[in-house]
Amino acid sequence: MNLFFRILLSPLSLLYGIFVGIYQGLYLSGIMRSVRFNIPVISIGNLTVGGTGKSPHAEYLIRLLRDYLPVGLISRGYLRKTRGHINVGILSTAEEVGDEPLQIKLKFPEIPIAVNENRAYGIPMLLKHHPDIKTIIMDDGYQHLQVKPGLNILLTDFNHLYADDYLLPSGRLREWRYGSSRADVVVVTKCPEQLSTETKQSISQKLRIESKQKLFFSRIAYGVPYNFLNTNENFPLNPGLEIILISGIAQSENLLQYLYSMTASVKEFKYEDHHFFSTDEITHVIKTYKSISHFNKILLTTEKDAVRMKKYESLFIENEIKVYAIPIEIDFDQKQEFDRFIKEYLLNFKA
Repeated sequence: MNLFFRILLSPLSLLYGIFVGIYQGLYLSGIMRSVRFNIPVISIGNLTVGGTGKSPHAEYLIRLLRDYLPVGLISRGYLRKTRGHINVGILSTAEEVGDEPLQIKLKFPEIPIAVNENRAYGIPMLLKHHPDIKTIIMDDGYQHLQVKPGLNILLTDFNHLYADDYLLPSGRLREWRYGSSRADVVVVTKCPEQLSTETKQSISQKLRIESKQKLFFSRIAYGVPYNFLNTNENFPLNPGLEIILISGIAQSENLLQYLYSMTASVKEFKYEDHHFFSTDEITHVIKTYKSISHFNKILLTTEKDAVRMKKYESLFIENEIKVYAIPIEIDFDQKQEFDRFIKEYLLNFKA
């Protein structure tokens, strides 16, 4: 957004900021109470609207902890077409529970996952159904002040730091930048492969990291695309490959940059984040894919988009087209230090 529109929208941003400040002030003053739980609750969130990698970081924590203690995940199920408390199952749909909770459930079917717009109520409900759970991961919980987490992890995109952003609607911030002070851990996500000490120090200063906070840097590692209707079938990227990409995610720049570096060409069908595809849209993509005469081609999407496309399974089968999802995982610059920090928090937790 250019400077003119930022200035034009600044009065609305100020009104929004005042509203957010009043809401948060009710909790800080004690007029409204936050709920604490007698098991560890790890919140993962951000100050901005989408695009920082909350789900892959939640998946990282699941991989880190699942062999040591029973873990569960609670989410609001953003843009789902239902309300109330729902336990997520492998047969759930994105419309019922949201795309990200379903994506995580399909990867980790043994992990209890539930969606509830009121996490203060949802966590006890999740524990009621799964009393063996010893820690809860609260996805996108940074602004959910009804719950007081034991550990608050704040994510910010390396290319879109919250320190450089503005309040909605002139920017992408959900709350004032000083809200970062609630974080116990700040993770700068989507970093390049190599980060100099000087760059890290510069970012630390820009984000105004406090002495009580820990700062970490993570990056995305892309895996081999797999057929999302038959997860045992892979399609490795290669230099001559032509890609038709369907993406409905907040920030696709990193993915595009990676694909361009690995293949011959990429044609992207770009939709808004969490977009629910229509039959006409999928039909148009299929026609475009079929029009490519080159044999070395692939219809590719993200894992998050794949769960929203599954409803068109019969359409892909009818047209004899396979759709591949590209998996992503998170890697940390200081992986051992981050893992140790999380485990030590759990070991030292006191209700």
